[in-house]
Amino acid sequence: MVSFSQFVAAVQTNPFLALVMVLVIGTIFVNGATDAANAIAEPVGTRAIGVNQAIVMSVICNFVGLIGMTLISTAVANTMSGMVDFGGDTHAALIALAAATVGIVTWASIAWVFGIPTSESHALIAGLTGAALAVHGGLEGVNMGEWVKVIYGLVLSSVLGYGAGWIIARVIPIIFRQADRRRMNSIFKKWQVVGAAGMATMHGAQDGQKFMSTAMMAVLLSQGMSVDGAQFPLWIEVICAAAMAIGTAIGGKRIIKKVGMEMVSLEQYQGFAASVSATASLLIATLTGLPVSTTHTSTAAMMGAGAAKNVRSVNWGVAKEMVLAWVFTFPGCGLIGYLLTKLFLVVFLRRTHAPCQRKRTSSTPCSRTLPRASRMRPWST
Repeated sequence: MVSFSQFVAAVQTNPFLALVMVLVIGTIFVNGATDAANAIAEPVGTRAIGVNQAIVMSVICNFVGLIGMTLISTAVANTMSGMVDFGGDTHAALIALAAATVGIVTWASIAWVFGIPTSESHALIAGLTGAALAVHGGLEGVNMGEWVKVIYGLVLSSVLGYGAGWIIARVIPIIFRQADRRRMNSIFKKWQVVGAAGMATMHGAQDGQKFMSTAMMAVLLSQGMSVDGAQFPLWIEVICAAAMAIGTAIGGKRIIKKVGMEMVSLEQYQGFAASVSATASLLIATLTGLPVSTTHTSTAAMMGAGAAKNVRSVNWGVAKEMVLAWVFTFPGCGLIGYLLTKLFLVVFLRRTHAPCQRKRTSSTPCSRTLPRASRMRPWST
């Protein structure tokens, strides 16, 4: 287990690690402003809760979700850690990781400016994959056995999210057809807020682990250690959860209005149906280690719940805009990560390795390039 004092010492001896950590935390901040906001959009859209109240609830639930789920299971974090391999040169790996995070933040910031709720999860996966391809010059750095879980998660979030939302929204009116409509609306208004809290909690559990694994990867790579089977100390959980919470508090309102008020018109019971289906979908994915997009899951559930009563209640123009953003995220962010990694390696690797090259002898290897055995040593405690 890596202690906070060990991390501080590592930062002091490796300024490049500090740069990478700032970039990773920046990525988590943007995730809080975009993806985390989607988790609480639908109760705002049905006016079950105010925007500011929803943001406060999201901040708390995301924090609890990340820390709580990490105590139960780190399956998603383990999937992310094993998805790519940046090779034996740990300094080059840090540079590649920095390039990937710059690309992710750039892509997400553009989407935030235009109020488009892109998936930061997909951006993270695409950016890391592009960086690994740039380092190796091919698919050697991509673990397809882990990467295929992204496809499984994409299908799960789309089919289960939309389908469950549609089914639940159809069943509720049948079950409560004899009940007083006004009274039931009041009840579902409260249940909807509870459902949204569950959704926000699962966002912290799912997305929090993805980005926490990236931060931990930077720490381990800076010390030339393997990321396989990494343990996540409480201090890194708190840092990641806090960055996500601050991002939601500062930038979440724009996305909440886009999703909750423009994409689909929902009644109270439909909003509850969307929350339940999205929460269940995310829980299944998190426990099975599938890295899914919370944006994708929540919006699919909302569209399913809305379409259950009337397909015209869904603003398919806005939905199409979001789908196109998701479609372009993988190639777009992957290409940015690839090109930035190539650029960063030329600029920074040559510059930082130049003094080492001048001092090297045939019997003294450069300290920046570590043999694979040294990458596998555990962190001393």
